[in-house]
Amino acid sequence: MKKTSISAALLLSALTLSAADVYVSPSGLDSNDGTASSPKATLTSALRQAREMRRTKAPGVESGITIHMAPGTYNVYEPVFIRPEDSGTPTSPTVITSSGDGAWISGGVSISGWKRQGKLMVADVPQFNGRPLDFRQLYVNGKKAVRARDVDDFEKMYRIINNDPVNEILWVPAEAVKKIQKSPYAEMVLHEMWCVANLRIKSIDIQGDSAAVRFHNPESRIQFEHPWPRPMVTTDGHNSAFYLTNARELLDQPGEWYHDIDTRKLYYYPRQGETVTEAIVPAVETLVNIEGTLDRPVENVRFENVGFEYTTWMRPSLMGHVPLQAGMYMTDGYKIKPKMERYQNHKLDNQGWLGRPEAAVEVSGANNIDFLKCRFEHLGSSGLDYEWGTRGGLIEGCLFRDIAGNGIVVGSFSPASHETHLPYDPADGREVCSGLTIANNLITDVTNEDWGTLGICAGYVRDINIEHNEINDVSYSGINLGWGWTRTVNCMRNNRVHANLIHHYAKHMYDVAGVYTLGSQPHSWVTENCVRDIYVPGYAHDPNHWFYLYTDEGSSFINVKDNWTEAEKYLQNANGPGNVWENNGPNVDDAIRQNAGLTKEFQYLKSL
Repeated sequence: MKKTSISAALLLSALTLSAADVYVSPSGLDSNDGTASSPKATLTSALRQAREMRRTKAPGVESGITIHMAPGTYNVYEPVFIRPEDSGTPTSPTVITSSGDGAWISGGVSISGWKRQGKLMVADVPQFNGRPLDFRQLYVNGKKAVRARDVDDFEKMYRIINNDPVNEILWVPAEAVKKIQKSPYAEMVLHEMWCVANLRIKSIDIQGDSAAVRFHNPESRIQFEHPWPRPMVTTDGHNSAFYLTNARELLDQPGEWYHDIDTRKLYYYPRQGETVTEAIVPAVETLVNIEGTLDRPVENVRFENVGFEYTTWMRPSLMGHVPLQAGMYMTDGYKIKPKMERYQNHKLDNQGWLGRPEAAVEVSGANNIDFLKCRFEHLGSSGLDYEWGTRGGLIEGCLFRDIAGNGIVVGSFSPASHETHLPYDPADGREVCSGLTIANNLITDVTNEDWGTLGICAGYVRDINIEHNEINDVSYSGINLGWGWTRTVNCMRNNRVHANLIHHYAKHMYDVAGVYTLGSQPHSWVTENCVRDIYVPGYAHDPNHWFYLYTDEGSSFINVKDNWTEAEKYLQNANGPGNVWENNGPNVDDAIRQNAGLTKEFQYLKSL
C-alpha cells in the first residue's frame, strides 16, 4: 500500500511538471498526446490541446503553457487561429517557441516535375485545397524570381504620353505595348508620385505611334476618378513611368517566370548554370490570425524564435490595387466640388475610403501579444500587422526581409466606412492600438513590389514606442507615424520614434523621408534617429522632392529633436500648431549617429 502511494505521488509529480508543455513536430501526428515523445503535427492541434488543459484546469497550467515547436516547416492551408480561449496571464503567458534554426509556419507549395522546353523550364501547377492555384510570387532555390516584365532595368521604363480620365484611358507609346496586345492577363504597374498602382489591362488600341490602354473595374473607375496620387503629365520629361508584367510574351530574361492560369503551366527561365532544385509558390495570404474582441480580447501570447514565410496577396490579380498612401488601397475616391469645409483645416477637395492589405500575421482585439526573435521572410504583402483594438505588446529582435509590402503595420488607417481625411477619435478608446513597443528589429528588402509601402507604418496609434530599429533597402519612406491629414486633435498622442537607423531608402519613390509624420499627435517625439544614404531613382516625378525628416499635413504638437541627418533637408508641409524643431542635422553629436539602430545585443541579426 505504501509503495502504491509513493508511485502515485511520483506519477502526479511527473504530470504536474509536464502538464504545461505541449510538443509539436513536422513528423508528429495530431492524434498523438502532445508529449515530447509523442508530439502533435500542427500548431492548431497543439493550441486546441492547450485550450482544453486550461479549461479543465490541468495540473501546472497556472504557471502558463508552452508549446514547443520542433525545428522544421509547418505548412498551412488556412491561418492558424488564436482566440480568447488561448490567452495566458501576465505572469503565465501562452508561449509558442522553437529552438535552434526555428520552426517555420509556411504557406508555400512546392512545384516539381520540371521539364526543359527550349530555354525554359516548365512544370504543372497542382491544385491547392481542391481549387486551381494562382499566385504572384515564385521562389527558386530560395531566391525570389521575377514575374515576367518588359524591363530588366527600371531606369528604362516607358513613360505615359497622356492621361484621359473622362474616357478612362492612359495613352502610352505604341512600341511599349505591341508585344502584349493579345495577352489576356497582362498588368500595368504605374508610378504615381508616392504610390504605384497595379492595373489589369482590358484592351489595347494602337493608333499610329500611340496606344490607348483601358483597364478592368473596379480599379479603372477608381484610378481615373481619384485625384491623389495621380499620374503625372509634365512639360519637363517627368511623365509617370510604368512597366508591364504577367504576359508570356515578356518572358525573355533569365530569372523570370510566367504562370499560364488557363493551362496551369508554370514557365521559368533559369539563370546561367542554374538547376531548379527547389521551387515554391505561396498559396495562403495569412498564416496566423490572432483575433479577439474589445470585451474579450486574446491576451498574453508570445511567439519566440518562430519564422513566418511564403504568403501571397491576390487582390491585385482580382480587383487591381490603387493605393492612396502606405499601401492602403482605395475602395472609392473622387474629387468634390465645392470643397468641403473643415474646422481649423484647409478645405477638402477630395474624398476617399480605404481597405487594408493582408498580412502574414494579423493581430486584432488583443492585449500583450509579443514576437521575440522571430523571422518574417518571402511574404507577398505586409509582414506583421497589429490592426485594431490592441494594447501593449513587444516586437523585438525580429528579422523582416524580402517582403512585398510594409514590414510592420500598426493601428487603424481609418475604418472602412470612415472617410480617410476626417479625424478618427472613437468613443471607445479601446479601439485604438496603444502601448506597443517595436525595438531592435532589422527590416531590410521590404516594399519590394508595392513600392509605396514602408519599413514601419503606424497609423492612428497612441503610446507607441519605435526605437533602435535598423531599416534599409526600402522603396519609399522608412517610418510613417500618423494618419488623417488633419490638425484636429484626435486619438493619436504620446508616440515616440527614437534612435532608429534608416539608410538606403527611397529606392523607387520620392516625396519621401526617413521619418514621416501626419496629423495631430500631442506629446509625440522624433528623437536621436540617424537618417542617411538616399537612393536617386531617375524616374521619380520630382527629383528634388525628398527629405530626411518630413512633417506632413496636419502634423501638430510633435517634437523633432537631436536627429542626425547628412544635411538639413527637411519639409514642414501644411503643419498645425505646436511642433518644435531643435538641433537636427549633420552637426548633432556624433554619439547619436553611432548609437542609432540595433543595440549590441541584436547586431547578430545582420548575419542571418
